[in-house]
Amino acid sequence: EIPYEIGNLHNLEWMAFSFNKLVGVVPTAIFNVSTLKSLYLHNVRLPNLEELLLWGNNFSGTIPSFIFNASKLFTLGLEENSFSGFIPNTFGSLRNLEWLSLNDNYLTSSTPKLSFLSSLSNCKYLEYFGFYNNPLGGILPRAIGNLSQSMEDFQMHNCNISGSIPEEISNLTNLIAIYLGRNKLNGSIPIALGKLKKLQLLSLEDNQLEGSIPDNLCGLAALFQLDLGGNKLCGFIPACSGNLTNLRKLYLGSNQLTSIPSTLWNLKDILHLNLSSNSFTGPLPLKIGNFNVLIQLDLSMNNFSGVIPTKIGGLKDLQYLFLEYNRLQGSIPNSIGDLISLKSLNLSNNNLSGTIPISLEKLLDLKEINVSFNNLEGEIPREGPFRNFSAESFKGNELLCGMPNLQVLSCRTNHTSGKNDLLIGIVLPLSTIFMMVVVLLILKYRKGGKSQLNDANMSSVANQKRFTYLELFQATNGFSENNLIGRGGFGSVYKARIHDGMEAAVKVFDLQYRGAFKSFDIECDMMK
Repeated sequence: EIPYEIGNLHNLEWMAFSFNKLVGVVPTAIFNVSTLKSLYLHNVRLPNLEELLLWGNNFSGTIPSFIFNASKLFTLGLEENSFSGFIPNTFGSLRNLEWLSLNDNYLTSSTPKLSFLSSLSNCKYLEYFGFYNNPLGGILPRAIGNLSQSMEDFQMHNCNISGSIPEEISNLTNLIAIYLGRNKLNGSIPIALGKLKKLQLLSLEDNQLEGSIPDNLCGLAALFQLDLGGNKLCGFIPACSGNLTNLRKLYLGSNQLTSIPSTLWNLKDILHLNLSSNSFTGPLPLKIGNFNVLIQLDLSMNNFSGVIPTKIGGLKDLQYLFLEYNRLQGSIPNSIGDLISLKSLNLSNNNLSGTIPISLEKLLDLKEINVSFNNLEGEIPREGPFRNFSAESFKGNELLCGMPNLQVLSCRTNHTSGKNDLLIGIVLPLSTIFMMVVVLLILKYRKGGKSQLNDANMSSVANQKRFTYLELFQATNGFSENNLIGRGGFGSVYKARIHDGMEAAVKVFDLQYRGAFKSFDIECDMMK
């Protein structure tokens, strides 16, 4: 045996054990000699070696051949090194192997059909095969179905593998997890995967898979995580997916799916749901409130319309809510302020209107918010998490006001909210961001006096001149006291300078007074 004391040679740089009859365990102390530059173990025979773990170093070169002389080896960990070259076809000589980890190296195959997989068919006890993050290339051979019937965990993601997924993989009936994501796999998802009744995790994300999601996957009753995102899948999400009661993580984003079954919203124990970047339409269902323990919900970049259901406020464990790039309308529900665990909220690029609910100030864990490019108005909340947000969170909402650092309008302080004010003119529904106003009282000022407008001119102006609320807000310097001409029983009149140099008087009615509407009608009649 190699003596343990060899680790005391603190200045050792070169050590070779080639062509000997050494037995026993390689002392771990050898690998603590920090000065060691070269270690040769060629033709070493380790007939009693059962475990060899060299992971997490910077070993380079090819996989040492002496390893294949350790006939009793059942655990081999070479991951997270810099091994390169072809994967030997001699792994089959390690017939007792149960755990093989080669991930995070620079290994390749000597043949496009990954012949080393065929040699592993001799390892009848192999339960774990980790080969991910290697520049492998090639295609998965049908011989994959000849691997150990004991195989539980098969990991070959990010290996540059192309071709289709062989149906023979369904022969491995004890599989619990399949990781084949981030490759170049094409074709359809094999129906035969439905035979893997023990499967708990199926990861096929970021490939080029096409066709529909097979109904057969609904037979995987033990399935905990299904990741099919980043493919070219189309059509419906199977209605039977609502039967996967053990499902906790469902990732279907970045496909071409068009329909969500109502049964999907019955998965009350799901933790992560990502349906982003598809072609889903219609309103968000009220059943969204069924997700009692949901942590992350991503429905962004679809064509959802209608309002955000108030029941979404019942998702007390929700930490991440992404609804951006849809066609959602109406106001932001006050109930979002009940999402006490929320860390990130993105509602940007929709058609949302109204104010940002003050209830969001209660979300003390909220680190990110984005409500940009909507039709929001009113004052941006200032307390709680809003103390830390920047202008990027609110841009593209021309009627928002707030602190100067947010790069929005300054808020009015001398008038009640828009619910109690009425600009004389034709007002579109309050849910729209641009309130077009026909200015009825035009008072032109010139040096030396005023010029009167006759009825014909007034009618022409009323028919042609239309202004947005923002234009009038700016023209009156934010309805400043300095622009105030006078106050009456039902409102105030402000001097406005329009962008083309025209001066006008704009009257704002105070709807708190019962006669305001009647006064508005009378003055409109007078202007006809």
